[in-house]
Amino acid sequence: MPSPLDGRMSMFPVLFEQILEIHDPEPHDAPLNMAIDEALLQCATQPILRIYGWREPALSLGYFSRYTEAEQTAAGRTMVRRWTGGGLVEHGEDITYTLIVPTGASFLRHNALESYRLIHEHIAQWLRANGLKADVIAENAAGGAASACFVRPVQYDIVAQGVKIAGAAQRRTRWGLLHQGSIQAPAEIRRNTKTLFEAFTHKTAMGQITAEVQHHAEQIAHDRYATDAWLRKF
Repeated sequence: MPSPLDGRMSMFPVLFEQILEIHDPEPHDAPLNMAIDEALLQCATQPILRIYGWREPALSLGYFSRYTEAEQTAAGRTMVRRWTGGGLVEHGEDITYTLIVPTGASFLRHNALESYRLIHEHIAQWLRANGLKADVIAENAAGGAASACFVRPVQYDIVAQGVKIAGAAQRRTRWGLLHQGSIQAPAEIRRNTKTLFEAFTHKTAMGQITAEVQHHAEQIAHDRYATDAWLRKF
């Protein structure tokens, strides 16, 4: 589906010929949000961009994050462990998105670091087009990575005025690439998330969470993301 903002589209060299665009209309609880991403990854036949919300403030842990550290940071938020890596991310007032690239897509010729850079360079362009002076940093900030994802930027994160505003984590599986990201943007940009696809493509097809995907995701959430064993894995 061509964007009505044709003049702006030309600003973005495409990463994908077409994306299946899913704007999840209902906020979900934290375990189900993680499970929907995994269920979509398992059935993806083309790149998918999912933008979604949270039923209540949440804290997501990277796969290898320590539960005890996360518990100290949570401050009453619901906690959930992601399937992807990275640090601790606070959700509720952010733009939360997932980019899924199925096995066989040409984009997967890029290694993890290169794909991270490309995705964030395109998001930074989109943020600049929306009035925010955002840039991708070339190297880790002094002191290295921190357990809290937005405390200190790492290579190819997005910063504005020296402060990290966007980060992400990835996992590659036999189904393809799962890239889960968070953008801490001003309210006026958060209201404009329907144009985020322009960062990646000039052409989209509108998708939805089908009943089959929803059922599968609910089962995954029940078996994994909502369990204490998964949350306290490390």
